[in-house]
Amino acid sequence: MNSVLQRLFGMGDWRETAVSQEAVNRRNLRLLVQLRWLAVAGQIATILIVHFVMDIRVPIGWLLIAPAGLVVVNLISIPLTQRRDAISDQELMLALLADVAALTWQLFLTGGSTNPFVALYILQVVLGAVLLAPAYAWSLIVVTSLCFAGLGLFNRPLDLPGEHGGGLSLYLAGGLICFLLIAVLLVLFITRITENLRARDAYLADIRQQATERDHIVRMGLLASGAAHELGTPLASLSVILSDWRRMPLLKANADLTQDMEVMQAEVERCKSIVTGILMSAGEARGQAPTQTTLVRFL
Repeated sequence: MNSVLQRLFGMGDWRETAVSQEAVNRRNLRLLVQLRWLAVAGQIATILIVHFVMDIRVPIGWLLIAPAGLVVVNLISIPLTQRRDAISDQELMLALLADVAALTWQLFLTGGSTNPFVALYILQVVLGAVLLAPAYAWSLIVVTSLCFAGLGLFNRPLDLPGEHGGGLSLYLAGGLICFLLIAVLLVLFITRITENLRARDAYLADIRQQATERDHIVRMGLLASGAAHELGTPLASLSVILSDWRRMPLLKANADLTQDMEVMQAEVERCKSIVTGILMSAGEARGQAPTQTTLVRFL
């Protein structure tokens, strides 16, 4: 049950420790989904309170189209955040445009630009500036500005009860509520976005550190491989010389020299074994002790 609710509200995998650049937009879209659920609940509550409690007659049926549309947008967005690792700027832009469209529709039915909640356009612009590339953010400014201007020309006037003073009081109260709403949502959202950015920066720093370490390992491997190749020739020469000395009658007659040559030969063989191991670890084979064989036996 908890997992179903987490998927529905876009809260799964929130505390990811490693975030690539492609995954940032996916987590940001999940953030928009969470904010949109809050917006849907707040819009429905506001519509019902205004109509039934404050006795301000508004077209409830038409107004509820906006939160219903936002629910549909969320139900489309949630599978995207679960099935895909990357979300494009275009998709984030479409998500924000859906929010702008819902807000414009509700403002059109409730007084247009005279509605104090018209300031919520600023919230959309700030989100666009934080989430989107500059070109899309500027485009969002143009869209919201056109919507604001259009609401000043085309809107359904809101019939407020009481005298002018009462209407002004309602306007001030609405402005205060709008300000608090924008402030709270921005703090919540920017805090989460900051966590996203910190996680992304930590991921990129880890990737750079791993790349540096791998480069260092490769350089050390090349150095070791080159040194092994260089050591192979003198070790082979020493092995040949010791073999010749061990066959000389004059040297074979000296027991101390014979023992020393045995020790030297063992050390040379040990060095050759170390060099062979280094080359094998680097993916190279070192030819040593060649013998004749048949093709069938070799295969």
